[in-house]
Amino acid sequence: MHQTPSPTVRNNQPLIVLSLLSTWIIWGSTYLAIRFALDSFAPFLLMGLRFVIAGGLLMIVCRLRGAALPAFVEWRNATIVGGLMLGGGMASAAYAEQTVSSGLVVTFIAISPLVMSAMLMAFKIYPTRREILGMALGAMGVGLLSQGQGFSASPSGMIAVLVGCVTWNLGSVLSRFKTPLAPGVMGYASEMVMGGAILLIMSVIHQERWPVAVTPKALGSFIYLIVFGSWVAFNAYMVLLERVRPALALSYTFINPIIGVALGIVLANETFTFLEAVAAFIILIGLIIALTGRR
Repeated sequence: MHQTPSPTVRNNQPLIVLSLLSTWIIWGSTYLAIRFALDSFAPFLLMGLRFVIAGGLLMIVCRLRGAALPAFVEWRNATIVGGLMLGGGMASAAYAEQTVSSGLVVTFIAISPLVMSAMLMAFKIYPTRREILGMALGAMGVGLLSQGQGFSASPSGMIAVLVGCVTWNLGSVLSRFKTPLAPGVMGYASEMVMGGAILLIMSVIHQERWPVAVTPKALGSFIYLIVFGSWVAFNAYMVLLERVRPALALSYTFINPIIGVALGIVLANETFTFLEAVAAFIILIGLIIALTGRR
């Protein structure tokens, strides 16, 4: 028998739709923005400044609106989740884009739902047969993609993206089940601040230098990453993790590769070989099968 959605669900629907559109469209473009910003910024410095500034300003706004600062345990959780998702996930993507095209990076990251499905088994959430089939196809596609010109020419880039994919999803799972953040936007802000601080420490350890001059394209990309990539899309993703099932929260992986590849080809003259196109197609088919494996 069909059940009518509760008033709470109906009231949340506009927010969920806007959050989905943000992760679908904006995140598909941020990988190219990262590549443009890398013209002037070192990778860890770029991502660290991005999240410290975005999270710090967001926290100030929250305080002005009367929100309480996170408790000690919530700061600890923000450090863990931010370190994994931002210190591991986003930094690895930026590092990889020094040698690998943005289109290939965003396509490789499309295996995120498959990685998360494997991690959820630790919480006794087991994949269905369709999800197992989808994960197998995704793994096959990743294997083909790693043999293409982009990743075969940069093994370190491929390893970086793989590490980032694992840490991003581990942070996502922990934030939902084990290490909850402070309520509302303050939780997301604290995560960005702590993740950004870890990235800046990584920048110091790697002896990255501050840019002597910043090109207009790099500066515009940096601002775009803060406003849209961090304030809008990242917060939208955290909202989805809290309010919808993981498969729907990760549905951006359907759209991001298409947008990322198209923008890379049109705006950055990136190329996509036939083998890489076939691999991307197999990954997307695997994702469709996996993400439709449950009601």
